[in-house]
Amino acid sequence: MRDRPWRWRDEIGENSTRLGNKRRCLRHNAAMFQPDRRKFLAAAALGAGALFVPSPLTSADRAVAAGLVPPVDGGPAAPLLAHAEAALARHRAGIVRDDVVGLADFSPASRAARLHLVDLKRRKVTSYLVAHGRGSDPAHTGFLHRFSNEPGSNCTSEGAYRTGDYYTGAHGRSMRLQGLEATNSNAESRAIVVHGAWYVSDAMVREHGMLGRSEGCFAVAQSDLPAVLDALGPGRLLVAGKFT
Repeated sequence: MRDRPWRWRDEIGENSTRLGNKRRCLRHNAAMFQPDRRKFLAAAALGAGALFVPSPLTSADRAVAAGLVPPVDGGPAAPLLAHAEAALARHRAGIVRDDVVGLADFSPASRAARLHLVDLKRRKVTSYLVAHGRGSDPAHTGFLHRFSNEPGSNCTSEGAYRTGDYYTGAHGRSMRLQGLEATNSNAESRAIVVHGAWYVSDAMVREHGMLGRSEGCFAVAQSDLPAVLDALGPGRLLVAGKFT
C-alpha cells in the first residue's frame, strides 16, 4: 500500500502525456483542414471570372473602345502606331496633316474591323469595318486574295494614298483619294474613293459572316462614314496593304 501514491503519480503523468499527445494531434488535424486564404481568394476570383461572358461589340462600340486596343505604347496598339509612323516618314513630303494616319489592313477577313485610324497625337487607334474590291475576291470568300492597279479590275489597290476633297456622288457623301505609289497610281482615273455602303454593317456580318464587295473603293458602314470622313479628312495619309 505504501507505494500506491507513486503508482497514482505515474498514472497521472501517463494520462497527462496522453492528453498532450491528443491535443497536438487535434491541432495537427485542424491545420490540415484549415483553408489557405490565398488559395481560397484565387479560386473565388476564377469562379467569378468564369461567370463573365463579354457581349459582342457593334461597329459603334469598336469606335468608342478605340479599336479594341488600349491607347498606350507597348500594348497591342503599338505595332499599328509604329507602322503609321513609318509610313508617314516615307510619304511626309506629300502629306499636309500628320495627326491621323489611316491603315487599311486587308490581312483578316472582311468580318473584322480592318480600317484603323491611328491618332498619332493622342496615341490611340479606332477601327472600323471596310470592304475590299470584288476583283480582289472573285469567289466572295470574305478574304482579299490579290491587289491590282489595273483599270476595270475592280480590285483594291495596295499602297499609300493622300486623302482629297469631299464630294457628293452616287454613294452620297464621299472622299477622293490620290495614289502616291506605282501600285495605286490609277486611283483617280479608277474613281477609287472612300464612301458608305449598305453592304458594310454589323448586320451583314451577323447574317452572312462577311461583308459585301466594292469595285475597289474603301467602302465603310453608313453609320461609320461621318466619323471616318471627319477623322481622315483632306490632306492625310491612308495606306492599304496586308500588315499582319
